[in-house]
Amino acid sequence: MIGRLSGRVGYLGDDHVLIDVGGVGYVVYVSERTRLSLPRAGEPVSLFTDLLVREDLLQLFGFATLLEKEWHRLLMSVQGIGARASLAILGALGPEGVSRAIALADSAAIRAAPGVGPKIAARVVNELKDKAPAVMALGAQGGAIFDEDATPVTGEAPSAAPKAPRRTESASAQAEAMSALANLGYTPAEAARATSEAAAEAPDADTAALIRGALKRLAPA
Repeated sequence: MIGRLSGRVGYLGDDHVLIDVGGVGYVVYVSERTRLSLPRAGEPVSLFTDLLVREDLLQLFGFATLLEKEWHRLLMSVQGIGARASLAILGALGPEGVSRAIALADSAAIRAAPGVGPKIAARVVNELKDKAPAVMALGAQGGAIFDEDATPVTGEAPSAAPKAPRRTESASAQAEAMSALANLGYTPAEAARATSEAAAEAPDADTAALIRGALKRLAPA
């Protein structure tokens, strides 16, 4: 599996970029939003990637952030959403916009993507709404990569220092939850109130659980 490519831009196509890595050119398909953010030919570039493998096809898809890559993988899990449709949605809304639309069950926003009809948009929202808080938490944490034991992968040896107090972990989760809610358009006061109420009900909740609890409190009656 090719999870990331770092090299230089060979050229930019309408829907892809060629990345020269040590003399080997990789064609990487990207969303319109990501393509517009890429540097010019000859300049360095680094993209997270996802490899699509079929009997008669190998295709690489590139993403500027882990949040975008994670949404691509989830969107692809929805029946009727292929790689191109996923990139169309991400290109139209961006990963933060997708988080907002799905968390708020806004299927009209998903329909803004070219080629996505109302039935598919509704299916995306219905199938992914319960997964949105966890993905939003990934974005709030800066897109940290975790190993199987839920330990951040940093490339450094594990520290022998004692774990941080639970209160510190709770405060960090609340801050990340409020940041994610702010990205959805809620005011700081609304985000703080809903997160505080969710934390009071479940003191040991992680970021995703706090986001889920806060969204329930912020949902229209």
